[in-house]
Amino acid sequence: MKSKNFILIGVAGYIVPRHLKAIKETGNNLIAALDPSDSVGILDKYFDNVDFFTEFERFDRNVEKLKRSGNKIDFVTICSPNYLHDSHIRFALRIGANAICEKPLVLNERNLDLLADLEKEYGKKIYTILQLRLHPSIVQLKKDVDSSPKKKYDIDLTYITRRGNWYFSSWKARKALSGGIATNIGIHFFDMLTWIFGKVIKQEVYFSNPKKMVGYLELENANVRWLLSIDKKDLPKGHSPTYRSITIDDKKIEFSTGFTDLHTEVYKNIFAGKGFTVEDARQSIKIVGEIRNLEVTKSIDNNNLHPLFSKIDKSKIYKYW
Repeated sequence: MKSKNFILIGVAGYIVPRHLKAIKETGNNLIAALDPSDSVGILDKYFDNVDFFTEFERFDRNVEKLKRSGNKIDFVTICSPNYLHDSHIRFALRIGANAICEKPLVLNERNLDLLADLEKEYGKKIYTILQLRLHPSIVQLKKDVDSSPKKKYDIDLTYITRRGNWYFSSWKARKALSGGIATNIGIHFFDMLTWIFGKVIKQEVYFSNPKKMVGYLELENANVRWLLSIDKKDLPKGHSPTYRSITIDDKKIEFSTGFTDLHTEVYKNIFAGKGFTVEDARQSIKIVGEIRNLEVTKSIDNNNLHPLFSKIDKSKIYKYW
């Protein structure tokens, strides 16, 4: 495969090394990058001749110069804050490039329709990173479910990962900019569950504050009790800094390892014409959008309540409201 030219928007984020690694390991070139922060020395680990900018206007001008000097831009990788994804995807299409965007593609489902129209208008593609669909344990789970007689599975989803006080000074803590906890740390799990167990029938939220959420999701073929938290107080003993668990009919699915190389596999799929599309992203974006706007349910069916609900810290948070 002939090497492709990439530019990257949002270089200082924690997920960026996986994208840099994917671009490098698939034999492609990164020729320009943008981030308001200049703390992006990570670039040197992968590429040593990247034009870098902290201002979009100068970055945009550089992109035009690259194009006019014969340097075709094939892909724009987007790792900017969630609320900017929509705009940066449209920028990629306007300059004649395909977009590879981190989750979520957009914060609200309604914005996906315009992006789908723009794909057709510009003749380019928008791809997203739904890496759990490529995790060997999850792929095997889907095969098992697809080959089994239809039934309603009982699932407990638990994801607890600690975040320090920096989180609450960043855009991530502002629901209008990030989408909140469910979008920030839960969207790839919701995507995986609907990919395997079907469409949403019912949703409820039982607890919600800026650090954690607890709820229930009924799918076509599963009842899902879920708990998401960035509060270190909720971590079980021996599981620091992260605890992730999915149990299906009381059987635990092991997928605690194997995450770091999945972005490279996503990129390989894109180049093979099998990347994850706008429509692939729709269901999970719809789920987290609805969760964001649901009122907390006061009347709770205990059968639908996550088993760790009684153990999490439910202290009121004043500092960050």
